Amino acid sequence: MASVVLKRFPQCCVMSFVMCVRARLLPPLCAARKCRSYASSPEGGDRVPKIYTKTGDKGFSSTFTGERRPKEDPVFEALGAADELSAAIGLAREFCLDHGHPFTEELDKIQCILQDVGSNIATPLSSARESHTKKTKFSAHAVSDLECWIDRYTAELPPLKNFILPSGGKSSTSLHVARTACRRAERRAIPIVRAGEADPDVAIFLNRLSDYLFVVARYAALKEGQQERIYQRPE
Repeated sequence: MASVVLKRFPQCCVMSFVMCVRARLLPPLCAARKCRSYASSPEGGDRVPKIYTKTGDKGFSSTFTGERRPKEDPVFEALGAADELSAAIGLAREFCLDHGHPFTEELDKIQCILQDVGSNIATPLSSARESHTKKTKFSAHAVSDLECWIDRYTAELPPLKNFILPSGGKSSTSLHVARTACRRAERRAIPIVRAGEADPDVAIFLNRLSDYLFVVARYAALKEGQQERIYQRPE
């Protein structure tokens, strides 16, 4: 299956989902990275998209449904925030790989799921046809997976008795940075969900993902023997 998808979309694996929206290739390559996809599989031809399209030179871009909207539209704000989140997680994952943390594969899956989040956001339901929604519907299973992972790592952590500061080594701190990016992505997605333009589970997933990133940040510090700094009121 992965080889079929790669044959169809050979460049999509190195493009952000913003670029995939422009090229009208959604949802992106979760299957190619051996991840469980929470949006249905793409269909299409064998054309290879160019990185540049020139269609946004005047400050407008297209949703997956074909609408032309200004680049500051809430849809593209949410897409950009989700893209930044994926990049932050990717950076944190590189630090975590150096220490052999067991959750790095989960971070890889989460980046794939964020592609599905972007696909759903890029398909406003008010202008979507059934052919669009079949490809980009977001599933609640992704939320259930996060909750299982959160419970697993929380069971190994000491009780939280103080406010902690982003700290605990490079792995932990970079995961905290990803957590803050996740909160921003959630804030950008919620108005779209509230307007009925995206699946409600998208907002729930982002809310739960910030909790997950907080937990694994603490877990990384624990396993690396790094000290978490706690908040102390300045005197």
